[in-house]
Amino acid sequence: MAANRESPNRSEDKTLSHIQNEVNRKLKYISLAILVIQNASLILSIRYVRTLPGDHFFTTSAVVMAEVLKVFTCLVIILIQQRGNVKNFAMLLYNSLFVQYLDTLKLAVPSLIYTLQNNLQYVAISNLPAATFQVTYQLKILTTALFSVLMLRKSLSKIQWISLMLLFAGVAIVQVDQESGKQKETLTSPNQNYVKGLVSVIISCLSSGFAGVYFEKILKGSSASVWIRNVQLGIFGILLGLLGLWWNNGTDIAEKGFLFGYTSLVWGVIFNQAFGGLLVAVVVKYADNILKGFATSFSIIVSTITSVYLFGFHVDLVFTLGAGLVIGAVYMYSLPKSNTGVSSISTTSSEHSKGGVSELEAFLPKSVLVK
Repeated sequence: MAANRESPNRSEDKTLSHIQNEVNRKLKYISLAILVIQNASLILSIRYVRTLPGDHFFTTSAVVMAEVLKVFTCLVIILIQQRGNVKNFAMLLYNSLFVQYLDTLKLAVPSLIYTLQNNLQYVAISNLPAATFQVTYQLKILTTALFSVLMLRKSLSKIQWISLMLLFAGVAIVQVDQESGKQKETLTSPNQNYVKGLVSVIISCLSSGFAGVYFEKILKGSSASVWIRNVQLGIFGILLGLLGLWWNNGTDIAEKGFLFGYTSLVWGVIFNQAFGGLLVAVVVKYADNILKGFATSFSIIVSTITSVYLFGFHVDLVFTLGAGLVIGAVYMYSLPKSNTGVSSISTTSSEHSKGGVSELEAFLPKSVLVK
């Protein structure tokens, strides 16, 4: 009799489990689509607005505006988490930002680097074809891996080391192809400088790798929520961004205004910057590392194809070979390691849990363009 009573419950549990698995499977592919769109659209949209004829907006002001929007969003999320209790909200911010001021000051270093990285990415995308930037920017995987080995004493699997070598080789092939002069006709504007763009993207990759690992080290030793951390980063980002704005464009902005050159397309870029990473951070928990690697690889293909139609980018055999190596390397790097392997650069959720950091929280700071 007892067995008969349990049977319907087990059947119901199996049905619910099947439904949950189906929902998770659909969410994975939705996450994949969002990751591809976010990765490709940001690069392409920045490239597009920076190559349009006419007055261009100040990139330093766009960096500051994106930070302001990101901080505002995080504050709203924190307020919602406090169930709209303004007093608790204010006390939490006061305690996190001022009482624990030494903890807050630790974020000044990565914030400075992220602000520099943000501005450099604008410079790089303004001077490089979108597809070339997208391929070259994957060097951030290499720099992050190397800094993780040096600073966090992490170990990489043989497949990961091989993928990093393939990644470097692929980027080198693309750059040789670009330097050969076959693609230089795509740089139609006299204001574009290929060398300047290349140096900017390389420095951006170095800064991204160091700042990401440094931030991970801070997160592992902290119990603060990711939203508080992003508020702390954002405050420093706004202040440092304003300093950079004054240094580079102070006179021009005083004359023309902070929002000079802003159009609906520019606002779209800024909103993508500010909210794109937050959105990806929310959906990425439904996608495993393989899907994330696939999304990055597929976004390179999307960027390349779109660049052909939008910017007249010419794809030849050498570029295809280099891009193909990079795409394969990114995918290989994201493959799960065997149980006997040592911890990889892509820290697992269980590892983050030991340090008080969830997978979502660890991913977020690195997913946002400014982070």
